[in-house]
Amino acid sequence: MVAERDPNKRLLDYQTRKSVHINLVKSTHAGLRILLFKKGLSMQEVFNRLASLICEEHPALMKIINTIEVDKRNRQIKQVTKSDSESIFDLIEHASPFDSDEED
Repeated sequence: MVAERDPNKRLLDYQTRKSVHINLVKSTHAGLRILLFKKGLSMQEVFNRLASLICEEHPALMKIINTIEVDKRNRQIKQVTKSDSESIFDLIEHASPFDSDEED
């Protein structure tokens, strides 16, 4: 006989837990899964513990979070710089005094 799950437990889980969906690169997912499998851990257990430690501002994890923040900011600056330089070159090209359509 299959034991039915307690409806009060299901309600409690719904009220106390949030579901998070993330996308990982296939190779990252596979590597993580293998590593955790070897240690007898689930992704759920690891991500739950990591999230708790981040909320507790664990120094090692905060250092990683800060590095991720700096890397993201640098990528954004690099993208803006590239976009700005392309815009400047386009502007110079269109406003060049050496590129006149008028003939003497």
